[in-house]
Amino acid sequence: MKRIATSVLALGALAVATPVLAGGMSEPMPEPVITTPVAVAPVGADWTGAYVGGTLGYGWGDDVMDGGDDMTYGVFGGYDYDFGDFVLGGELEYLGSDMETAGGDTLDDLTRLKLRAGYDLGQTLVYGVVGAAYGNADIGGTSYSDTGVVYGIGMDYAVTDNVNVGAELLQNDFSEFDNSGSDLSATTLGARVSFRF
Repeated sequence: MKRIATSVLALGALAVATPVLAGGMSEPMPEPVITTPVAVAPVGADWTGAYVGGTLGYGWGDDVMDGGDDMTYGVFGGYDYDFGDFVLGGELEYLGSDMETAGGDTLDDLTRLKLRAGYDLGQTLVYGVVGAAYGNADIGGTSYSDTGVVYGIGMDYAVTDNVNVGAELLQNDFSEFDNSGSDLSATTLGARVSFRF
């Protein structure tokens, strides 16, 4: 009987000691930490705010400016409000021009007050433009200035939260330019860079 009791005690001691011998004296594994993901707003998701920038492009004329084409360059500033999918804003732009016809008629500059309305695609804003344009030109050696209309399309892309790049294709039309007896039309295509506040 002593032998059976000793065997049972030895087996019990071995059963208790086996986990210690198998795993050694290492520290227990730490419990896994579960983190909650943080939502990050996409760049350019909100177009609301003021902006200023510069443009460089090319223009070509029609009517009295037929055959005239050359570089355009300028500065602009405006404000947009993002309603969700729809963006509405206004912009004032000054555009200098080197456009000149073979006969020496020139379009010197344009000042444009534009209404912009477009669709918010996240980092991209696609919009239409309509507004007023004030132009200065030399026609037949005489300086003229007049107010006309501007309309067209544009696109902005948010490179960062504050820096946008884009392009605009705009038509500028002046009927009976400053009573000169001639209509004046000019199409401008400009690459734009702007900083949004």
